[in-house]
Amino acid sequence: MQITPAEVAETLAMVSKQNLDIRTITLGINLRGCVDADVDKLASKVYDRMTSAAEKLVPTAEQLEREFGIPIVNKRISVTPIAEICAAVTADDLTPIAVAMDRAGKEVGVDFVGGFSALVHKGATRADHKLMDSIPAALAATDRVCASVNVGSTRAGINMDAAFKMAGVIKRAAELTADRQCIGAGKLVVFCNAVEDNPFMAGAFHGAGEPECVINVGISGPGVVHHALQQVKGEPFDVVAETIKKTAFRITRMGQLVAREASARLEVPFGIVDLSLAPTPAVGDSVARILEEMGLEVCGTHGTTAALALLNDAVKKGGVMASNHVGGLSGAFIPVSEDDGMINAANCGSLTLEKLEAMTAVCSVGIDMVVIPGDTSAEVISGLIADEAAIGMVNSKTTAVRVIPAIGHKAGDVLDFGGLLG
Repeated sequence: MQITPAEVAETLAMVSKQNLDIRTITLGINLRGCVDADVDKLASKVYDRMTSAAEKLVPTAEQLEREFGIPIVNKRISVTPIAEICAAVTADDLTPIAVAMDRAGKEVGVDFVGGFSALVHKGATRADHKLMDSIPAALAATDRVCASVNVGSTRAGINMDAAFKMAGVIKRAAELTADRQCIGAGKLVVFCNAVEDNPFMAGAFHGAGEPECVINVGISGPGVVHHALQQVKGEPFDVVAETIKKTAFRITRMGQLVAREASARLEVPFGIVDLSLAPTPAVGDSVARILEEMGLEVCGTHGTTAALALLNDAVKKGGVMASNHVGGLSGAFIPVSEDDGMINAANCGSLTLEKLEAMTAVCSVGIDMVVIPGDTSAEVISGLIADEAAIGMVNSKTTAVRVIPAIGHKAGDVLDFGGLLG
């Protein structure tokens, strides 16, 4: 893949002025060799496996940052869904495994570790139930571990028992971390049609079809797309779509370059590039502002879903043209509390939960990073999970729910999670 001087100049401008970054380099690690009936022995094996496999991840990523001048915001690990290696475990509480994952993550210097997970879309084993029951305590006892549970798929339908159970798990995770802004619920996501190569948190895990280890890269550039659209203000929609595709193409090329270099230096197979417009609270790095640049008066008004569909479609097509390794979730993310424009739209009342649910039918994931009243019942949360799972199941797309019940807070209070959780 030849990179021209013009592309280098464009990329430098994207990085320095338009908030372009590699959002994450995620190392997927197979833990199936760590099986043991004793939970503490299994946890020790997990720690040893993770620390040996990821020993060079952070130094390599930092070296690539210096050489290419492109920020790599997060270095992460995803592992085999923990429920899948716990069938023989006799203990009911799997928290020691999460603690070992957390220690390993801190030892190698990564930001997050994903994979305290279960896939229960068709039914749940004893190990799956143990894992779901352990999630609240596990997230309360750790700083970097993220959890996910897949409760539905297009082929299997929705496991409604699991959806209801996970609503209670979300509530309990928030309650156990109420003294830390309910952060436990912020590190937990419930999926329909979860993908096996997702590099983003909280839903990353190392799927069954993956190699022993793999490098997956997530790139992000809402600011780059917003800047490009400012140059075609007033043009027809086909020009808008073509501009987004060309921009996505350039962003993906940069991501593939970094991914291939990381793969070669770590001697680990290159998996996928996930081109997701993942916003940050920084001004100019917002998906909502892109939609408004496309012609909306404010995000959440009539036409928002159509604009988001055009954006998501063009991003995916541009990415596929640039690389045959596009995967993960690729598209536009709409995490409300991590997007400056969406925070503004929610504050002014134009973006409601109902409108957000409609938008999830065409975006990359679903209802993401939404703070809800702390007294919201498990029944209501389970209904929200079921609605999102139904959208994903019927439309053959990934959907998800990551809501944070604000335990002990009232309307108007602000929760600060201290940085990106995506």
